Amino acid sequence: MNAEQIYALGLAVIQVEMQAVKALLQRVDTHFVAACELMIACRGRVVVTGMGKSGHIAGKIAATLAST
Repeated sequence: MNAEQIYALGLAVIQVEMQAVKALLQRVDTHFVAACELMIACRGRVVVTGMGKSGHIAGKIAATLAST
């Protein structure tokens, strides 16, 4: 793979990710707000779980929640 191909691939990946983020805009609704309000009102801990890749992501989410 030469430099031009790497550059083109990088741009293509960013385009795909941009489309995914844009698609999220349509999914943020009252359920999102309700989930946020529940977590804000929580006096204890919020448990985040998963297995495999989703477990890895859950760990990142848990770390983010713990640091804020």
